[in-house]
Amino acid sequence: MVTPSRIALARKRRGMTLAQLSDRSSISLQSLSNYETGRTAPRSATLNKLASALDFPAAFFQGPPLEELPADGISWRARSKTSPRVLDAARAAGTLGATLYTWIAESFRLPAVDVPSLGRPDPETAAAMVRTRWELGEAPAPNMVHLLEAHGVRVFSLDPDHAEVDAFAVWREGVPFVFLNTLKSAERGRFDAAHELGHLVMHGSEHACSGPEAERQANAFASAFLMPRASVLGHMPSGAHVDQIIRGKRIWKVSAMALTYRLHDLSLLTDWQYRSTCAELSRLGYRSAEPESMGERETSQVLTKVFAALRTKGVKPSAVAAELGLTSEEMNRLLFGLTLTTVAGGGQQTAPTPTRHLSAVSSPPSVAARPPSNPVPAFARP
Repeated sequence: MVTPSRIALARKRRGMTLAQLSDRSSISLQSLSNYETGRTAPRSATLNKLASALDFPAAFFQGPPLEELPADGISWRARSKTSPRVLDAARAAGTLGATLYTWIAESFRLPAVDVPSLGRPDPETAAAMVRTRWELGEAPAPNMVHLLEAHGVRVFSLDPDHAEVDAFAVWREGVPFVFLNTLKSAERGRFDAAHELGHLVMHGSEHACSGPEAERQANAFASAFLMPRASVLGHMPSGAHVDQIIRGKRIWKVSAMALTYRLHDLSLLTDWQYRSTCAELSRLGYRSAEPESMGERETSQVLTKVFAALRTKGVKPSAVAAELGLTSEEMNRLLFGLTLTTVAGGGQQTAPTPTRHLSAVSSPPSVAARPPSNPVPAFARP
């Protein structure tokens, strides 16, 4: 039996209109509309044509209905002119990511959610409150992906096809999700992760906020979270030169532009010094890239551990993909850049990484043997 909503989800995932899918599949526009609304169901041969055109296994369309990520609750970090179709494609990919995490949660015990909902404080205060709650003090933030995961945030990567979207965050049924663009520099990826944390903390379902003001607040939160006021005042001189900023950015593992903005925000740079520093950094290539980058992007520890544990039981990622009705390529896109690499160690002292709080306490069964109603713990925080 075909599930109509899965046809619509797969079409959105590929960024297609009904007309484009009709052209690609040689199925009439009216028939496609009927399939998506459930007025009629495609026969086996037609379903195979749909599956081929959308590059999804036919089994995907025969699974139970999938609950899409709530469109109204998503905080997009994307270019202002990004088309709704691209955002729909990214949201559909996020829905598949959430589905994968549901599957993982049935077999592994994941860190409990510990993300406060703070609607009223200003971003600087909100960042300080989260730092205090997470016992980070004034030290530079550790690996941001690990930090989010250790506090219950489910982190996935965005498909490289969605380069216009930097990141997005959303709450679903009390669980926070963050999706990150993995094509950006390591420093900008850390800022995106902190930015999305700001949305989760300040703009959750209880304190909905969107648009330019929400983006400004999330940027201010990320800046304060990654570069605490006392830490910056203790390390950076007033009127810092460009070479000092380029050295200083390594302390907090942020971009040179982000540190320059923070110095101006803390009145360590005058308006004139801020403008001239930005101009010089742009000339050196720091506006669109990070010439002296920290290197490898930060990656997921949870996903790495999950798939490593599965491999010890002979369960390949392709078997997981098949159980979810996805192609291996589709699932790899959700994990792109998160499980294949590790972060190079830095010379700066950072707050204790939360990743060490994750530990394996038992092994998962094979996919085939996994009882769906009997969760098997694998990771736990002490």
